[in-house]
Amino acid sequence: MTGVADANLDGAPLVAITGQVGTDRMHIESHQYLDLVALFAPITKWNAQIVRPDNTTEVVRRAFKVAQSEKPGAVHIDLPENIAAMPLDSKPLSKDNREKTYASTRSLNAAAADISKSKNPLILAGNGVIRGHASEALTEFATQLNIPVANTFMGKGAIPYTHPLSLWTVGLQQRDLISCAFDEADLVIAIGYDLIEYSPKKWNPSGDKKIIHIDESRAEIDSSYIPAIEVFGDISDSLNDIVKRCDRSGKEASSSASLRSQIKEDYEQYANDDGFPVKPQKIIYDLRQVMSPEDIVISDVGAHKMWMARHYHSDCPNTCIISNGFAAMGIAIPGAMAAKLVHRDRKVVAVTGDGGFMMNCQELETALRVKTPFVTLIFNDNGYGLIEWKQVNQFGHSTYIDFTNPDFVKFAESMGLKGYRVKSAADLIPTLQKALADDVPSVIDCPVDYKENLRFSQKSGDLSCEIAI
Repeated sequence: MTGVADANLDGAPLVAITGQVGTDRMHIESHQYLDLVALFAPITKWNAQIVRPDNTTEVVRRAFKVAQSEKPGAVHIDLPENIAAMPLDSKPLSKDNREKTYASTRSLNAAAADISKSKNPLILAGNGVIRGHASEALTEFATQLNIPVANTFMGKGAIPYTHPLSLWTVGLQQRDLISCAFDEADLVIAIGYDLIEYSPKKWNPSGDKKIIHIDESRAEIDSSYIPAIEVFGDISDSLNDIVKRCDRSGKEASSSASLRSQIKEDYEQYANDDGFPVKPQKIIYDLRQVMSPEDIVISDVGAHKMWMARHYHSDCPNTCIISNGFAAMGIAIPGAMAAKLVHRDRKVVAVTGDGGFMMNCQELETALRVKTPFVTLIFNDNGYGLIEWKQVNQFGHSTYIDFTNPDFVKFAESMGLKGYRVKSAADLIPTLQKALADDVPSVIDCPVDYKENLRFSQKSGDLSCEIAI
């Protein structure tokens, strides 16, 4: 059995509890018992087995402390059933108060000095800004020092996308307009950035960029990520202190700030596109129009994820959740259900491909039963679009990526849900508006034109950076 506790939208630390029949009652085929501690050790921050009832409270308290400390992550407790059946006469241990960690004066002064003299600095904002509730401090930092900001997939909302210094999202495996900003930067200020979010080899392939690392955790070292200065402590306090020590008077924004107009123009060109099947850029543009700043989208994994990362922009933290790292398919529906349970007053949309939808679509019955109405928007191409994209890019053709789907509208209706099918580009916004007003979960089947994937690859290969200075 497995139980999960303390999952949330701020980096989602969790404690997983597994149990098996006690060692006096169960044998595995090899006549040895399953060592769950060894099994989970490589994929958790910490794990342990409870071997006697009287240390249960200590193990549980430590598990939550480790899970919630930076960087948050999963821990595992193995609770054998025979131990679980034993009596325990003790109370849960009280939670200790976590105190802030403050950066050293030396590191703050060094960071301020380098930022003050930098000609083309660029901020790279990662998920640590979201977890550390530092988006307000980051926005003020960028504004006061006039430095443009690029965020990772998991850093969306770290600065409002409407802010004039926001260059939106970096992280595609191919070159994009925002790559030009990193080419021009003489200083990258990485704030709350984790290497797993976007490999530094993609934006610093030669390893010659000067980097300042600002986070609650010390930097991981990579041949392309060796910070000259580490500011280790509470992110908001560090940013506020650096601003006070900086002198960028008379300095204009980095030349890369001019990229914003090109990025915005590329985004806006799909506003009135009437092609059908609908281009992924158009689907996401229209989705943004019907969602308010605090509404939530959860992106599954697939070709649509790459377009969501590039084109869906956030005003607020934790309003666009994108699976990264291992990036398992099938997260959108359970993720949207969790988001709706936490935020009953917000609109929630699960954005998924048809492949990802089929992996967890049965959970829509759960959503109906626990009364969590949200919209599932399916990018339907009858295949594994991302795998096809990668295969064609690498081998010039694709193999075994096509499959047949059920009628998604009838499927939804058979479960007591609402089902809709988009039949033209003009249908999408009114369909989304109608579905978002439903009081039961709803499913929208939207045919997507994934020829745009290869067009983007071609455009990426031909990219020439021309930044106005």
